[in-house]
Amino acid sequence: MRLTLISRDGCHLCEVAERTLDRIAPGQWARVDVDSSIELERDYGDRVPVVLLDGKEHGYWRIEEDRLLRDLARQPGEPRL
Repeated sequence: MRLTLISRDGCHLCEVAERTLDRIAPGQWARVDVDSSIELERDYGDRVPVVLLDGKEHGYWRIEEDRLLRDLARQPGEPRL
């Protein structure tokens, strides 16, 4: 999977991000609970939801759909604008 959503149960913005990813990339993303590890909590705890594309942070709090769709169209490893 190229997309990972780092989120938290009970987070309204996380629920919005999940619905957005379901709409624009159905079946192509995985959810990881930020509270599942100390490292995730330390790195992302105050910024959820966080979208990772190919393992790198793409954005947080709100999904920029146009930019995400454009970057998804690129091949893995191809530079992002």
